[in-house]
Amino acid sequence: MTINVLFAARPERWDMYRGPLSDAFAEAGLDVTLAQEIAPGEVDYIVYAPNGPVQDFTPFTRAKAVMNLWAGVETVVGNETITQPLTRMVDEGLTKGMAEWVTGHVMRHHLGTDLDVLRAPGDWGQRTPPLAKDRPVTILGLGQLGQAAARMLTGIGFPVTGWSRTPKEVEGIRCLSGEEGLREALASALIVVLLLPDTPETRNILNADTLALLPEGAVVINPGRGPLIDDDALLAALDLGQISHATLDVFREEPLPEDHPYWAHPRVTVTPHIAAETRPETAARVIAENIRRSEAGEPLLYLVDRDRGY
Repeated sequence: MTINVLFAARPERWDMYRGPLSDAFAEAGLDVTLAQEIAPGEVDYIVYAPNGPVQDFTPFTRAKAVMNLWAGVETVVGNETITQPLTRMVDEGLTKGMAEWVTGHVMRHHLGTDLDVLRAPGDWGQRTPPLAKDRPVTILGLGQLGQAAARMLTGIGFPVTGWSRTPKEVEGIRCLSGEEGLREALASALIVVLLLPDTPETRNILNADTLALLPEGAVVINPGRGPLIDDDALLAALDLGQISHATLDVFREEPLPEDHPYWAHPRVTVTPHIAAETRPETAARVIAENIRRSEAGEPLLYLVDRDRGY
């Protein structure tokens, strides 16, 4: 029996995903009709992007699941028309890309690369950075992305502490949780990386009080979600020197407005939400596997807990 899969993302994504999805369905042994337009009552699965054309899921009475192409679902969980099971994207390509981006910027700050790249002609001032073992890193968020980044950093030699809202155990990583755990995780972090989801509990997790817990001169790296940081508090901490630098890839408003203070601040690096991107080839295999599972009566991978928001 043919399975009807609606591709509900922006038109420019169709050319990127059509081939990889078709190949992945074939490899999984699925007989699929994949299209951008299918009569709502005939749709079995929806491959979905939150900025795509479908916002009202009420007509899709036959759909067995909505499969988000994005890792983040904070803009999706509040859509009450999505009554079908909802999955988030945990993509091997995105995960590796995020771990590499985080590692690259941790190394950049650890080695002080900016000081050399921006060195003035004739400036021969020499310095010796510490070894990785002497630069504690804390990662806030121990999901797939946080764990991947933590493993890559520990492989280099950084002592890594991971923090999560609820207790977790990750081999080789010092794991803390809860309010007291957060204070402990920040107190020793010379570099802190934010990889938490955007939920009511995590918004402004870095604020005036928590930024003050960091050692003076610590670095903040945020490739997670913009609302995790109180922007005014971070700017104040940068001006005081409590935070020596912030590398930010995500923001409350994107694109970041041209008049935002982050652009001109000498201690801020802005990158345009490029830390990690879903890769069509690897994402397609995740989608195909979930459809195979659903058709076989097996549990879906990466099912969203709507109460927790991720």
